[in-house]
Amino acid sequence: MIESRITVYITLVAISGVLSIFLCLYSVYKRKDIPGSRYLILLTALQAVYIFAFAFELASDTLEEIKRWIVVEYIGIGFAPVLGLLLVFRYIGAALPRLLTYSLFVIPAVTLFMISTNDRHHLFYKLIYLRENTPTPMADVVIGEWYIVQGAYTFGCLLAGGLLLIRQWRKTNRAYRLQLFTLISGQFVPMVSSFLYLMGVTPDGMDPVPFVLCITSAMYIWAMMSTHMLRISPIAKESLFESMAEGVLVLDLSEKLIDYNSAAQRMLPQLKASMIGDTLDELWEKMCGSKFPVAREAGGIQGHLKWQLQHASSDYEVRSSVIKGKRGDSVGSLLMLIDATERYRLQEQLKQQAYYDGLTGIYNRAQFIRRARTMLEAAHSQRQPASLILFDIDYFKQFNDTYGHDTGDAVLIHAVTACRSLLPGGVLFGRYGGEEFVLALPDHTGEDALKLANQLRDALPAAPLASSHGPLTVTASFGVTTAEHGLYALEAMLREADEALYEAKRSGRNTVRAANRSFIAESHPIPS
Repeated sequence: MIESRITVYITLVAISGVLSIFLCLYSVYKRKDIPGSRYLILLTALQAVYIFAFAFELASDTLEEIKRWIVVEYIGIGFAPVLGLLLVFRYIGAALPRLLTYSLFVIPAVTLFMISTNDRHHLFYKLIYLRENTPTPMADVVIGEWYIVQGAYTFGCLLAGGLLLIRQWRKTNRAYRLQLFTLISGQFVPMVSSFLYLMGVTPDGMDPVPFVLCITSAMYIWAMMSTHMLRISPIAKESLFESMAEGVLVLDLSEKLIDYNSAAQRMLPQLKASMIGDTLDELWEKMCGSKFPVAREAGGIQGHLKWQLQHASSDYEVRSSVIKGKRGDSVGSLLMLIDATERYRLQEQLKQQAYYDGLTGIYNRAQFIRRARTMLEAAHSQRQPASLILFDIDYFKQFNDTYGHDTGDAVLIHAVTACRSLLPGGVLFGRYGGEEFVLALPDHTGEDALKLANQLRDALPAAPLASSHGPLTVTASFGVTTAEHGLYALEAMLREADEALYEAKRSGRNTVRAANRSFIAESHPIPS
């Protein structure tokens, strides 16, 4: 029965060793993505040495064999706690002086020497002997003075690492507390197991540490694969990270989300901890149904991002910066979201004032002339026709004098609204002055322009303006000219359209006239 339990135990120990080797190889494979990877690689390699040496000790037939494997065990178990402590320092972002780092290995090095020469001085083990009445040879020991020193040092390293990690609990983002708990367990579980072994309360006096290392190794592997343990998150430390007004997304080399601060959560309310591990495009798909909209360039990500909230929209400047490792290599990037909503609103207001008429929202005179001149140049180069329509609200002064300027403003807005609904795409619409408006029509012949002008003329009186004085009928007079015969000078076309407009007014208003007499349209007075 005991022999069967020993066989099972050796099997479990061997599994633990295999897992440690797997973790070591995984750490080597991912070393560029894992800050402090050299400590993790050495730690898992030394754990594997210790675990397999322990398994060979259990399978040994003589006391001399057992002693040899114990020496090999301490190559691993003697130095592993120090590497674990250095890994913790790397994780919390604390740098130790080089001399202090090297000095941490002094006691394990002395221990290895003491265990190798124990038969001469018996300072590590006073006695190593074989148990009686066991189906396979198993050794018991009487500990010496240096064993106590090494044991205390091991406990001290594990305890110090655990306490340092516990101090980070409140500072750690909730999404990474499971990762932190894994690291804390990796410090305390072996320590508690070793303590139970020394107290003699383990089954058959077996040392549970190699088996426990199997569990902690599995936890490390799971944590690394599921939460990207020991990647970039330790670099962006909480005190600075969380106090930043800018939203920050921490990305690894494959643009996977590693961490984010509270400002980013406020800016992007749909951002959740469950999205950690998603690529930038994947998390944007989850948040708004489309890929990340800002283009990647050689210098990183830079651009403008518009984010639609429930009742408003926000504008963010997006900037990325590379995170460098200690060796100067790139280990990831910080994607910064800078709230520029007010600045963009101010720019939009200034643009509106510079480009658009403040009352009607269409182009002002100066902007219309700039754009119309560009349009005519393009039409001339492509040998396409272009037309202008100039129109004026009939009897506009009477609206102002009779009903007041507020009603006069409402008439202008009403006229623009009625015309906009009939305009095809690409048409330039501007307020030329007072109650006078102008349209630039690319790719419109004279017949096309006359047809549209008549549609606009008919639409205005067909929809009277609702006012506090009752419904008010609004009409307009139109002048049309076209550049299809080679005249593409804007000023000349405006003069021709203006002459046609005055001809329409002299003809009784509510009329369309063309500068080219072959296109003269008859007036259609409104029935009284």
